[in-house]
Amino acid sequence: MSSSTVYVETYGCQMNVSDSELILGKLADAGYSQVDSPDGADVILVNTCAIRDHAEQRVLGRLGELKRHMKPGAVVGVAGCMAQRLGPRLFDRAKHVSLVIGPDGYRALPDLIERARDGERATAVDFDLEEHYQGFSARRFEGVKAWIPVQRGCDYRCTYCIVPTTRGPERSRPLLDAVREVEQVAEQGITEVVLLGQTVNSYNDGSHDFADLLRAVGRVDGIRRVRFTSPHPNDFSERVIAAMAETPEVCEHVHLPMQSGSSRVLKRMLRRYTREQYFECADRLRAAIPGLGLTTDIIVGFPGESDEDFAETLSAVREIGFNDAYTFKFSAREGTAATRFPSADDVPDNVASERLARLIATMRAGARRANMAALGQRHEVLVEKEARRGGLLQARTRDFKTVIIPGEPSLIGSYVTVELTGTTGSTFTGTVTSERVELPLAG
Repeated sequence: MSSSTVYVETYGCQMNVSDSELILGKLADAGYSQVDSPDGADVILVNTCAIRDHAEQRVLGRLGELKRHMKPGAVVGVAGCMAQRLGPRLFDRAKHVSLVIGPDGYRALPDLIERARDGERATAVDFDLEEHYQGFSARRFEGVKAWIPVQRGCDYRCTYCIVPTTRGPERSRPLLDAVREVEQVAEQGITEVVLLGQTVNSYNDGSHDFADLLRAVGRVDGIRRVRFTSPHPNDFSERVIAAMAETPEVCEHVHLPMQSGSSRVLKRMLRRYTREQYFECADRLRAAIPGLGLTTDIIVGFPGESDEDFAETLSAVREIGFNDAYTFKFSAREGTAATRFPSADDVPDNVASERLARLIATMRAGARRANMAALGQRHEVLVEKEARRGGLLQARTRDFKTVIIPGEPSLIGSYVTVELTGTTGSTFTGTVTSERVELPLAG
């Protein structure tokens, strides 16, 4: 087995990135070597997203392309949410696929691969409510920050969302186990962790809530920044907000999915809050955490969304002043309640496309005004990686601004102070005003 190679390609959210790290860690323990190209790999795995139809169509197209890279006897597998949703049906969609494995099945991956090698079309798509992947050693993609899954699944039943079907019911990892993983990454010199969950701030392991987790992670020696994604607006209790405000390591940024600025649409989405309650949540967070950066998710073209509903979304974007937003056209997902709305409620694609363009323009205009006002400010940044343009580095402020700075790759992983000198509207350019900040040794 020591000569076997594996190539993993990842689509979708940060949880999928984390799952790919777990997959690679499990296969490394089983003797597999990771390769950076599918050409000639013994095992090719595509870790997938099912949140929108476009994501699934993209994966199906990619699976067709990967067929060209297969060598005789290679195993091609589909993992993740799309695998969970479609199960064995994927074998009919892509005849060369011989392994389908959902997010709760990775512990059995080496055995499933061997079964696929022997000619079986192997599947593992059962939910395991006890699975938190204790004992796995993740093979991390980045040396600067670590994704730490702390909660899996979702008990909210938003009418548009496939996640409860693909990830199962909500369950939280024991606090001590999560903290132990944070301690391990800190010992490796990683100073930033991102706590992951489908509704991460609803975390509760039976004895501890998300406030307890934030405080415990913040106390780990060597950890300098703590982030989390994605929370639900309903689960920002006073305890959680106090823990955010009182734990210096917790960054001044919250990704707070809004989805719509219309209470009528939010009710049809089954988001369980109104426009006013969302605004109140944002206000409480900003009052407790000065300088908080807010980003969000917004869907346009949801069934029944009227021009007036969309106007409310635009006004919410202007009033709240998000730093950035992920914006999408509604995509009907098989098995969700939204597919059962009357067809008369469907928003024509051309109308949804026009609304999306207006939303993006409104979002960018507001962000650009705020970014222009930020020029001249000084921020501590963590240098994350080389930028796409040669000779430059990409860094991140605590409030999640992306800053492009000059510098050598040796600065990656360091903290420096920068002055914001320019903006493209979405990212900043900056100049370094201090030398590297030396970090205390972990532990």
